[in-house]
Amino acid sequence: MVQDLHPESVNGAIASVFPVWLDAFKVLLNMDPRNDVENTPNWDGIAIKREVIKTIDTIRNGFPRVLKPHLPDFLTAALRHLTALFPTYYHYYVLAEDSVPNSSEDEKIELSQFASSTLDLLANVARNGGAKTWFDQSNVTALIAEVFRWAEMTTDDETEWAHDPNAFVAQESEESTSYSVRVAGFDLIDTLLDRTPALSLSTLQTNIERTVVESSQAKENGQQGWWRPLEAGLAAIGGVQSTIFESLDIEGRSGQPDPINVKQLLVDVVPNLLSLSEFPFLQGRAFVFASQFAKLLPSELAGNYLDAVIQVLESQDGSIPVKVSAILAAKGFCKNSGVSTIVPRAPRICKCIEGFVQITTADTLTLIQETLSALLSVQEGQWMTVQLAGSLIPATLNVMHKNIRDPVLMATISSILGQLAAVPIPGMYEVVISHAVPILCQAIVQPDGSPAAAIDQVCGLLEGAPQGKLGVNFMNTLAPCLFGAMKTMEDRDGIQAGISALTLIVKKDCRALVEWRDPSTGGSGLDCTLQLIATLLETKDESGSLFIGDLIIQIIRNAGDAILPILPELLQAMVRRMTSAKTATFVQSLVIPFAFLIHSGHRDTVLGLLESFDVNGRSGLNVFINTWCENAETFQGYWNTRVNSLALIDVFVSQRSSLQNLLVKGDLIIDPGTEGVIMTRSKTRAVPTQFTSIPFPLKALKLLLHDLQTEGEPASLGYMGIKESDVADLDSDDGDEEWDTEATAEALDVGSDDLTRMLGGHGVPPEMVGIVAEMAATPSMRSTPTQFERDPLYDTDGEDLSDPIYQVDLRDCIISFVRECATQNTSNFSAIVDKLTPEELMVARKAVTGEQNGSESF
Repeated sequence: MVQDLHPESVNGAIASVFPVWLDAFKVLLNMDPRNDVENTPNWDGIAIKREVIKTIDTIRNGFPRVLKPHLPDFLTAALRHLTALFPTYYHYYVLAEDSVPNSSEDEKIELSQFASSTLDLLANVARNGGAKTWFDQSNVTALIAEVFRWAEMTTDDETEWAHDPNAFVAQESEESTSYSVRVAGFDLIDTLLDRTPALSLSTLQTNIERTVVESSQAKENGQQGWWRPLEAGLAAIGGVQSTIFESLDIEGRSGQPDPINVKQLLVDVVPNLLSLSEFPFLQGRAFVFASQFAKLLPSELAGNYLDAVIQVLESQDGSIPVKVSAILAAKGFCKNSGVSTIVPRAPRICKCIEGFVQITTADTLTLIQETLSALLSVQEGQWMTVQLAGSLIPATLNVMHKNIRDPVLMATISSILGQLAAVPIPGMYEVVISHAVPILCQAIVQPDGSPAAAIDQVCGLLEGAPQGKLGVNFMNTLAPCLFGAMKTMEDRDGIQAGISALTLIVKKDCRALVEWRDPSTGGSGLDCTLQLIATLLETKDESGSLFIGDLIIQIIRNAGDAILPILPELLQAMVRRMTSAKTATFVQSLVIPFAFLIHSGHRDTVLGLLESFDVNGRSGLNVFINTWCENAETFQGYWNTRVNSLALIDVFVSQRSSLQNLLVKGDLIIDPGTEGVIMTRSKTRAVPTQFTSIPFPLKALKLLLHDLQTEGEPASLGYMGIKESDVADLDSDDGDEEWDTEATAEALDVGSDDLTRMLGGHGVPPEMVGIVAEMAATPSMRSTPTQFERDPLYDTDGEDLSDPIYQVDLRDCIISFVRECATQNTSNFSAIVDKLTPEELMVARKAVTGEQNGSESF
């Protein structure tokens, strides 16, 4: 920033300019705001003050210290404006009794925008500090009271939401991105609850009690708008539901009584609102509010509320707001109520929700699907019946082709398919397959369709499929269309989705893939998969093949003896492709399978196999080691980076003679003539980037010492800093070290001649097959799931914590490696250490001695 580069100039400008402007802002904001909207032909003053408020917020963000002494005055002015301007807002917006005046330039000025900006300023100051003393009981009480008032629905809101369910759903969504007075006000309350929980909760209680009384009186007096303040109050409390629960938990642990009594509202107030069909927005708000706080209800009362929701859903009558609110409430009850409340009513709710699938679109359709997903999460969907699933699946998938560009909806449908496939009742999986797969296959092969979207849904179904039991019908239906489409597919997303689907099939039930036969060729599903891999390795476009490494690893891990005849050719093709690979992600897909094999106990076999390859006059080992070392620091994914480091250790300690003098790319060469010089493009071209060439053992040690500093993850974690357990939730590739011991007799019967030719094989020596046979003697078809996979909905991109690679303490492993090498002088370790940089040497010494600045020599 300029402030960092030229602090004196910036400070001088701040000292001379800001006081003048801030004083001017105070003068403007101290003017009576009513003069800006009353007895005036336009609202230009409000437009100016809104810009002033936004400017103050900008200054607060960039120069908080400058603004801090002035914040109390500005916050007081902001609160005063909200109080003074609400009657005008109520007249022009809530009741819409007159048209909003234009500006002097004939542009419409929205008072709602001024209020939103003002509430944003108040929330930002409360959130980031700077005026803590200002947020006392008096001001917090006044602020929450103003939010209750400004949150009232306007006539325009009422008109739009009554006729447009998507607009109503959008503003009710927890992830709403709409910008409105209501959203800004609820954000302010949420911030106040975080900063002053006890005071804010008690203030909410006071305001809602007053609102209930005043609304009741207004209703008795025949006022048509009596319902608006009550709806706004319930919406305000429901809008900060999660923060209220957190605050109540904190207060409860301190032994203090609850400062807000939501349960009393649920027992004494809300039930009376459920039958007010002539006030649909208040009626709907009552349903939603009850579902948001359902965990506070006793089971019987929660059941009564849910029965009322079902009655609305089953009724042929009812306005859009009430129907949508009932769906929102059903979703909320599924998340917040006990199993005993939901399960007896789940089939009725599901049948009601299913009826809305074909008649809704956009946000409302997404809400429908999210509600179904929430319902299926209750008791793992064991309440579901085969008949209900048979009608639900086609209804859900038939809307897919119209909404393929809606990622949220597509992800939700995918989740639903997985949940249905995982329901542990007899016949359910078979029903899902028989109804879903034909529809998805048709979508995959449609010329004008989106195969990627359809295959993504297949992946969702596979997530929930039972381990080792994909079934003949599944493969007979899906495999022909999937492999057929993949042969001619050019769409990057479709290719990636297809690779992901095949990876899941191999993980779930590799036996089914091996046993399936292509009717046209007689080849197995594994043959087809390997042919696809061969094609992808030959193509110049790498974008579609970024996930191919995961597929190869799973095949090696699960296919057992079935992979033996073709594995040498496959590995040779992968090494050959390394010479022309361009993208780091694709290189990772080619390298990590080798690292996995090396660390799986087959180091010498793999290295020997690589030495036997000839790649354009270079040995395969030379190509692989150079590619590996040059790209290792770019690898991503928790599992990938760990197996990479562990394999480096394995290769280093092998002390293989062919590796000792193998040169790889080393450190960047810094030209002394460029130090302190701004390098333009022309200068950079004149002085090309150069690197040293160093032996592989030195490079491997450098990489491992870097991993020791960063724990194999981003450097911000730091050596001796965050433990591996602290990053257990990082996204990564799935890993499973368990190799089963069973193999089918047919597994060895794989026609590999065509595959060898496609993979560019010049013929691998027969003895190499024997070497690979030794490597593959242990793994075979997996028949039982790992402990982690017993959850049929486990995240395939998440971390399989039963995998030994995840269990290794990488930091301790590298430290032990360095210490052992120093003790035994592995690979002439003492000579290698002398070539480290001072920083690397310090890390190595600390690993050996445990001292930050140890002076001991190796």
